[in-house]
Amino acid sequence: MKTVIIQPSTLEFLQQLSKHNNREWFANHKTLYTAAYDNMTLFADALLMKMIMHDNIETLSGKKSLFRIYKDVRFSKEKTPYNIHWTGSFKRATKLLRGGYYYNIEPGNSFLAGGFWGPVPSDMKRIRDDIAYNTEGWDELLADKTFKKTFGKMHGEQLATAPRGYDKNHPAIELLRYKQFLLKHPFTDSEVTGNDFVQKANDVFKKMRPFLNLMSEILTTDANGEVNV
Repeated sequence: MKTVIIQPSTLEFLQQLSKHNNREWFANHKTLYTAAYDNMTLFADALLMKMIMHDNIETLSGKKSLFRIYKDVRFSKEKTPYNIHWTGSFKRATKLLRGGYYYNIEPGNSFLAGGFWGPVPSDMKRIRDDIAYNTEGWDELLADKTFKKTFGKMHGEQLATAPRGYDKNHPAIELLRYKQFLLKHPFTDSEVTGNDFVQKANDVFKKMRPFLNLMSEILTTDANGEVNV
């Protein structure tokens, strides 16, 4: 199978778009957009083919994972019409496999992420209860050498103080304050356009699995370990 590479021209298109983010320039350079979009579709397809070998992914194709470059500016103060990054996501399949994978390709700001962007209140309570009563297990996960080397720490928005119903002096208060539970791994432009980026991206997503599986267990089982979805 031919190696799929994100071409330098795909990043160059985004650099030019960030300088000329208007409809006239875009219309006059539509061929550049089309070539970059096709390249990103190939990348997303190649990455998906690797991911389905180790996880159950609901997303049907790389093309369907890719978000539109056209912005919805109806309710935004920032009125430039186009996104200046290529982004997309893969959703895990079935109610038992929670969490998702996300990629952001942008000159100087490329990264992969995964986790839980906006847990509903019932899920948030399940997560926080597990952190409160299984603090040792969470400490082990976050202290794992592979986890720390790949992701560093947990990311996401946090409350300014302890959530209601939890002790502000709890030893895991920093984790309890999270409203989002995200993992993130950055990449340089040279890494993104390298011959092995598809494999590197797949490896990073695979290393998210212990975290996603832990969260899936928390969100789909009751206090007795019985499936409850």
